[in-house]
Amino acid sequence: MPSDRALLVAAGGGIGDTLLAGVVAHALRSRFAHVEALVLPAHRAIAEHDPAIERVHLLASPVPTAEDLRGAGFAAAVVTWATLTTALVPALAGIPVRVGQARRLYSPLFTQRVVVRSERGDHRSHWTQILLDYARAIDCDDPVARPTFQPHETDRRAADALLAEHGIDGSFALLHPSRGLTEQRERWPAAGFIALGRSLRERDALPLLVTGTAADAAVAEAIARDAAAVSIAGATTIGTFAALAERARYVVAMDSGPMHVAAAVGAPTVGIFALQSDEPDRWAPLGPHTAVVRAIYPCPPAHRKETCPDFACVRHLDVATIVRTLDGLLATMPEPERL
Repeated sequence: MPSDRALLVAAGGGIGDTLLAGVVAHALRSRFAHVEALVLPAHRAIAEHDPAIERVHLLASPVPTAEDLRGAGFAAAVVTWATLTTALVPALAGIPVRVGQARRLYSPLFTQRVVVRSERGDHRSHWTQILLDYARAIDCDDPVARPTFQPHETDRRAADALLAEHGIDGSFALLHPSRGLTEQRERWPAAGFIALGRSLRERDALPLLVTGTAADAAVAEAIARDAAAVSIAGATTIGTFAALAERARYVVAMDSGPMHVAAAVGAPTVGIFALQSDEPDRWAPLGPHTAVVRAIYPCPPAHRKETCPDFACVRHLDVATIVRTLDGLLATMPEPERL
């Protein structure tokens, strides 16, 4: 290839999608000395905390973005979240090797086209392996295949300040009860998480911080109030959350971007997959200490996360199984890491 520069285009989905796409940046590093990323503006911090990514570009409309990239001399671009816009940008930028999804109307814009495994009936492979198929199309791979998120020192100082504000100077735990479902927040139940929060507090009497965005504050505060916990919803950036997670005794989280971030920084992380339509094999948190709780509530087939009318499975969380899973996860860790 004519240069030593490659571009990861991961501009779509939620922050978890962008974080998981980081494995492609690490794979590209096996052939290219310099890897940059093009992401959505809201996901900038995710890419900026991945050491494999040297520079982050933000997606605007296709032509201006392509013009910004044209002079960078990229030899290859890998598009992990393919849309007409993300397919157009590398082509308009004149990047000679362009890898993306096959079987779409815009697929001719790619020079190498990859069929997504699920279109061949594979629903068990982890999403990172599916993404790495794009990198493998140009002989790049990442044998570790774990997303990376490295908190900055400013994140750690912000975490220190937040803990001091709440009088916490020892061990603590995090509970992340939400997922990226903006339209359904008004229907998101608190009852199951109140019961879970109470059980976690009874388990070891650690301070429990309930996390989330500012839009999650009402639910987080309800959980915190009734579970003798502390809500910090809206008080952290994703970097501050990561810095808290790397210090936490454990993190219990709904299937979400923060779940993946917690696992990536090495926190003992239990991921809750409550809906029958969730796919824990595909979306499990990846890190040195992780476990998942699979769905048991009998959701109707049509009740997917985007369309569920009541999230009854969340209202009726299997608290005993979640706590038992946490106990099992912590029991597998070396003694110094359990304290």
